[in-house]
Amino acid sequence: MGEKEILEEISQTVVEGDAEKTVDLVKKALEQKIDPLKILEEGLAKGVRYVGDAFGRREMFLTDLAMAGEAMKAGTEVVTPHLLAGEAVAKKGKLLIATVEGDIHDIGKSIVATMLAASGFEVVDLGIDIPSSVIVQKVGEIKPDILGLSALMTTTKPKQREVVEELKKAGLRDKVKVILGGAPITPEWTEEAGADGYGRDAVHAVEVAKRLLGAE
Repeated sequence: MGEKEILEEISQTVVEGDAEKTVDLVKKALEQKIDPLKILEEGLAKGVRYVGDAFGRREMFLTDLAMAGEAMKAGTEVVTPHLLAGEAVAKKGKLLIATVEGDIHDIGKSIVATMLAASGFEVVDLGIDIPSSVIVQKVGEIKPDILGLSALMTTTKPKQREVVEELKKAGLRDKVKVILGGAPITPEWTEEAGADGYGRDAVHAVEVAKRLLGAE
């Protein structure tokens, strides 16, 4: 099976939510010396994006999204050590990432966190539905270089701005670069919210993080 075919199959098993099959194919792809980054982006992430888009069009259900997320997670666990081994670079900086309060979307954030870790960042993932006060407290505690805030719903978008405001009140805003991401996020909103950067997708988020730290 060629590279293109195996990546397509990985993507398909994620769409089907078949975690066991996904893991088998990821292992096979690694044995064939396919670039781990390609496996992640063109196989696993592609499948999840497809389901996410279909869910947005109401062509698939929340259960489909959850199962695809689990399949991707299982595949990512297999591929991550290879990503990290492949990079073997000095850490580029520390990044704290979280999905804001009221939002339980995990998949996009997890992809971004994995890609950043693979690119040499030390990543601390707080998880989903995290109150602004907790995020700010953690920034003060671990002193990250970058804070990534994910919001996948228009209704939770204002929480990103709230975190930026809380950072200012705590005297921490000038000590951390803030990157925003998520489906409803735009460069205009990023500016309005007072953040430093906007990650369109996982690959772009890595580029922005590197640029903000001058670590390219």
